[in-house]
Amino acid sequence: MEEQKALQLITPKPIRVTEEQGTKTLYFVLKRAFDVVVVSLSLIFLLPLMLAIAFLIKLDSAGPAVFRQQRVSARRRMHNGRIVWDEVPFTIYKFRTMKVDAKSTLHRQFIEAYIAGDEKRMVELQSAQKAAEAKYKIMDDPRVTRVGKFLRKTSLDELPQLWNVLLGDMSLVGPRPPIPYEVELYLYHHRERLQTIPGMTGWWQVKGRSSTSFEEMVRLDVEYIQNQSLWLDFKIILGTVTAVLAAKGAR
Repeated sequence: MEEQKALQLITPKPIRVTEEQGTKTLYFVLKRAFDVVVVSLSLIFLLPLMLAIAFLIKLDSAGPAVFRQQRVSARRRMHNGRIVWDEVPFTIYKFRTMKVDAKSTLHRQFIEAYIAGDEKRMVELQSAQKAAEAKYKIMDDPRVTRVGKFLRKTSLDELPQLWNVLLGDMSLVGPRPPIPYEVELYLYHHRERLQTIPGMTGWWQVKGRSSTSFEEMVRLDVEYIQNQSLWLDFKIILGTVTAVLAAKGAR
């Protein structure tokens, strides 16, 4: 119910992009083709692993293996002869890492402090020791299950988002899609990170992840948008593999 109310507050707004960005039609066509081919082939090999993960989740705690949540994506279209991006809601899929009765209150409070740059409040929401390890991320979240901790550390909880990529809601590479109540807190310049299709991984995940402030995350996402190319996407995918293997700032 809370998510439905939040979605009602999101009015799709066309955000104008530069002429240079508006000429990237070929890039987005090739990007989509790359996503579909890579994901389709990957699922052939990943399906057994995903089934095993689903079994472990069900064995560890009651509830569905897959978690559904409303996020905000972007849709590219022509408007008065210019390319614009509309903010649109969609359902994201992840392996469930929390207890079924988990509330979003803690995360909402942390996100509010994160976007506002209130480091003191972020420390208050968790122990000082854990805040020192990753002050821009909730550590030892009591809502997370035993299997969930492992899935988050290895980023395996993100695998169901391959379905989102096939549906066209997401891409393999792009800014992470925010939750509606996050977008409600955005200032105008924060919305610049929504001027492309969101992704499973991106420039922020490779460069900083949980060690960066919100403003730095926005800067990295905008930097990616301004320099989007298939070669950059490929480099980010390789960088993500390295970061995941090193369990760098999993989030």
